[in-house]
Amino acid sequence: MALTSRITLTGPEPAEPEDFLGTSLGIIFPDDVTEQHGDAEHNLLYTSPHLPRPLPLALADVTEERDRWLFSHYLWNSSLLLAELIEAGTLGLLPDDAAAGGVGTAGVRLGCDVAGLSTIELGAGTALPSIMAGLLGARRVVVTDYPSPVVLATLRENVAGVVREKYAPAGRFAVEEVVVEGHAWGDLETPLARENRRAFDRVFAADCLWMPWQHENLRRSVAWFLGEDEGARAWVIAGFHTGRDKMSSFFAEEALAAVGLEVEHLWERDCNGQDRAWAWDRGVEDLGERKRWLAVGVLRRIRGPAREGVKEP
Repeated sequence: MALTSRITLTGPEPAEPEDFLGTSLGIIFPDDVTEQHGDAEHNLLYTSPHLPRPLPLALADVTEERDRWLFSHYLWNSSLLLAELIEAGTLGLLPDDAAAGGVGTAGVRLGCDVAGLSTIELGAGTALPSIMAGLLGARRVVVTDYPSPVVLATLRENVAGVVREKYAPAGRFAVEEVVVEGHAWGDLETPLARENRRAFDRVFAADCLWMPWQHENLRRSVAWFLGEDEGARAWVIAGFHTGRDKMSSFFAEEALAAVGLEVEHLWERDCNGQDRAWAWDRGVEDLGERKRWLAVGVLRRIRGPAREGVKEP
């Protein structure tokens, strides 16, 4: 099933010529992939065969330029994939290539189960991955994005409206606490940061790698919030829409090691669920083809002697 097939728009029919064109691109160019979904006039419904009813998702109606550049007012394909991986890992739904030991099988099997665990999402946007975690049995769910009032208001609307037992599979809903707070990556002096150092079993970040100048801050936040337990993992998923070079440096071994992290699994998945091995360089990549693929990274804390010389965030 295509990644984007779970999303439908709600709201008024398009009225302007450019709106008709935008909603028809999938027919005019059937191989084109939409990377972001929704707008201020059209909210979203997310439908999963494993949930009892569709999830209504609001999108932030941003007007200030400083809010627009965050791009939090869309649902990105990275969030769709992360939500599916949380669902697969928690419900035991292995990918189709599991029997053959597919590229992504180990990552799904080992890391994305959230049942009974604490989770935090960085740069949450619509909070779909966090919502999925809350519905499938996470004990504590913390949702963060840049401290923009309009973005946080939409996050609170989504979380309060959807993280409810009626949207969860029978017997799965077990959340004890759901929190929405502002967090600027790398700012570790806020009450949220001071009270939650190494407090989470799962750290999630979806489509947060398009700003290479923020990679260091994002790595610091991931390392700060990720728990000490052996099973604690961070899941970082990102599209290649701004170019492989811009996003891939986040996963650089030396840079991650500087904050005590390492890559456990790193692979690529397209919008039809096909996996392939990670590559730092694929030469000149066609834009249409590049849009189809997402990088999936699973990070953990460095253990043992390798931690010597690590500068803790």
